[in-house]
Amino acid sequence: MKTVAVIGASPNRRKFGNKALRAFREAGYRAIPITPRHAAVEGERAYPSVRDYPEPIDIATVYVPPEIGDTLLEGIASKGIGEVWFNPGSESTALLARARTLGIEPIAACSIIGIGMSPSQF
Repeated sequence: MKTVAVIGASPNRRKFGNKALRAFREAGYRAIPITPRHAAVEGERAYPSVRDYPEPIDIATVYVPPEIGDTLLEGIASKGIGEVWFNPGSESTALLARARTLGIEPIAACSIIGIGMSPSQF
């Protein structure tokens, strides 16, 4: 089972950071909420950053604005996360370029659609 970090996870079920958590779980992934704002999301312990999660992470999906995402790139790179999705609204040309300089090959697309689901399902 692959582990996916949902960066910007939210307890608000209308937000995409929550929909992604539920979508990845339904698709058979271990979905870990990453947010410094909440202790838990959807019944799962939340971690302030990917660095705080004690196990390897295979995939990250980002749901924070580019200026916040930029501050998280070094942690993502140091964790060795091989697949990083920057969802609509979380990407910028500068952010994607900086990600590449850190060895991250960014995917600028909706990760929920990427796993064959629709956000409207959630």
